[in-house]
Amino acid sequence: MSIGSFYKTSASSGMIAIQPSAADIQALTDFAKVVPKAAAAAQRRAINKTLGWLRTHIARAVGKQQGVAMRAVRQRLRSYPVKGNTGRGKLWFGINPLEAARTGRARQTQSGVSVGRRRYQGAFYKRVYGGSADIWIRTASKHFSAGDYPASDVSSGSGPSSGWIAENGDRFPLAKAMVQLDDVRPLFEEWTRRADQRLLEILNQELNFELQKFLRGNARG
Repeated sequence: MSIGSFYKTSASSGMIAIQPSAADIQALTDFAKVVPKAAAAAQRRAINKTLGWLRTHIARAVGKQQGVAMRAVRQRLRSYPVKGNTGRGKLWFGINPLEAARTGRARQTQSGVSVGRRRYQGAFYKRVYGGSADIWIRTASKHFSAGDYPASDVSSGSGPSSGWIAENGDRFPLAKAMVQLDDVRPLFEEWTRRADQRLLEILNQELNFELQKFLRGNARG
């Protein structure tokens, strides 16, 4: 019968023998019978934990790169944990242009609006559509430049939903300040690689947890 690992010493040397005990061998044999279920549980937890890790780090990376508050980036991230036997979790990231007013705390100044590291000269911060204020500029303003307002639909002045706004009895077209997120595309490849490495680390931890849980239960039995 195997007594497990042991060591021997002599006057000139020492030797350590590593081997499982009979009880350990039996426990491993019993564990092998439940491995599929235990492995599936470990994999599910590892994927879901990796999704949480990835969501946090992508929000941080995008926020730093684009000068956008992390809370605004998080609103564009949606996690879809593993369900059933699919063995796959997903993280969705919307990269459509983001309203500049959502990128940080907008401040109205005499010269325009500032939010984070961005400055919009000649703009104003006001609720025009919907329930939230946004950063707007009159397209007739000398400070208006289409390049500074990417992806903003500028009103043509026709139709009931054209975007022309009445103020002080006058009608004028407005452009909303937006921030493009196309530059974040290269981050997907980088963070996919990192997530794959992180998944392996967590999976090893979760498999070890399942093994230790089984061994503890077997010892009590």
